[in-house]
Amino acid sequence: MSAFGFRKPEDLPQQLALFPLDGVILFPRSVISLNVFEPRYLNMVDDALGGERLIGIIQPATGEDGEPTPRLADVGAVGRITGFNETDDGRYLITLTGVCRFDIEQEIEAGTPYRQALVNYEPFAGDFRQAQGQSIDRGDLMKSLKTYAQLHGFQVDWNAVDGAPTETVINVAAQLCPFDAAAKQALLESVSLDERAQALVALLEWDNAADDQSKRPLQ
Repeated sequence: MSAFGFRKPEDLPQQLALFPLDGVILFPRSVISLNVFEPRYLNMVDDALGGERLIGIIQPATGEDGEPTPRLADVGAVGRITGFNETDDGRYLITLTGVCRFDIEQEIEAGTPYRQALVNYEPFAGDFRQAQGQSIDRGDLMKSLKTYAQLHGFQVDWNAVDGAPTETVINVAAQLCPFDAAAKQALLESVSLDERAQALVALLEWDNAADDQSKRPLQ
């Protein structure tokens, strides 16, 4: 069951405030921290705090994030504000915990400075239950992650990783690894955990091989 009492798509609002962020994705039960400073998004957080505390995280479509009103990706994720602090200079530091992914059906004019859309959660109804994965080789996954972390100099608490559910390991890695926006979007749009794990390992192995090749001495 999802946190916060959301058990099925019908429990979530069809109309959703959108926070476009390049290179940022969110998965169910995963957490992201955001530094909010633009006036329109401060307004969005105020409105969310006055309601169900829900915000849709979505990437601009690849290559168009520099447009004044960029086209958005087709799939995002709704998160609930689970942590909030206001700084002395008026910024908001918020924590979002993922609830469910969604398809954008139609953007709407809602009279707010931030964008809103009608969304559909049905394609991702499985997000309300923790996924186990049916064909994931956790050993191969961990091997790829450890090689990637070593090559990039990342400090990781592997004892904590070893004790985490496979879904958590995959989703946190997908969120935190510095893949490009298109790769992150592909991971987000992988409907099943098995598909996401396969895509994640492929990205890790490709990066590991490229990094290893670049460090070999010239013959």
